[in-house]
Amino acid sequence: MSDASLSPSLSVPGEAGMGDYWELLKPRVMSLVVFTALVGLVAAPVGVHPFVAFVSILCIAVGGGASGALNMWWDADIDSVMNRTKGRPVPSGRVAPEEAKAIGLALSGFSVMLLGLAANWLAAGLLAFTIFFYVVVYTVWLKRRTPQNIVIGGLAGALPPLVGWVAATGQFAWAPVLMVLLVFMWTPPHFWALALFVRGDYGLARVPMLTETHGDRVTRNHILAYAVLLVPVSLALGLTPVAGPVYLAASVVLNLLFLGACWQVWRRDRAAAEADRFAAEKRAFKLSLLYLFLHFGALLAEAGLGTILGA
Repeated sequence: MSDASLSPSLSVPGEAGMGDYWELLKPRVMSLVVFTALVGLVAAPVGVHPFVAFVSILCIAVGGGASGALNMWWDADIDSVMNRTKGRPVPSGRVAPEEAKAIGLALSGFSVMLLGLAANWLAAGLLAFTIFFYVVVYTVWLKRRTPQNIVIGGLAGALPPLVGWVAATGQFAWAPVLMVLLVFMWTPPHFWALALFVRGDYGLARVPMLTETHGDRVTRNHILAYAVLLVPVSLALGLTPVAGPVYLAASVVLNLLFLGACWQVWRRDRAAAEADRFAAEKRAFKLSLLYLFLHFGALLAEAGLGTILGA
């Protein structure tokens, strides 16, 4: 990695606004982190003081935002050539690279220390590992070197529900581990569906996404394979104490819908996809978002029902 990639020389035309710093934290990614972490915390079989719960989720959100800022700092050179990312604060020049780096490091340290003080140090250690894994293992090491970047790097985005659970309980359990596996197995088909219809972007940036290194057919095979593997993971979570009939019913329906969408992606080639402007691929990508949200939403509903029935 060259020094230029460490500190991209991008000009800063003027002072950044609050919206630019908010965008630096990748709020869309942060929202997923916060939601899954909240479910992990709420589903835990212990009572948590509201203030401790609030501070824990805040720390996890800030840690996720810190990861996003460090990711934008490191990836500014490739972000600047991708249509999907060239408008981000660093490649567009609204935030200086070193400023993004400083913000990311400061927020990382703050979030980990505060979580340790407010909840417990095991949760803080998990948050620190999550930030490290996303920034160093995924962004710095894997992203530009292997088409398995999304598969391995997906662990960082999968860990928040476990961090939330450990913040509440101070220990590990099978239920949050299965939540992690659910997000981990969901990440590759989610991103590969996106990669199929933004393929040119990754090629311009020389990011070895599976679509670029192995082509559409292999990517479509992988999408269907991971969709199939998602089924037993999601159903196994339904057999743990945190789930119940609401979750299981939602999971069965969502798996059928997502498998059907991925089947439609698998059964056609790029020519057919280009003919209808990647309609099936875009449908699978959008459904993947709904798939994860409703699985965790069902867990949240089960926790709420448990509280009501236990009152």
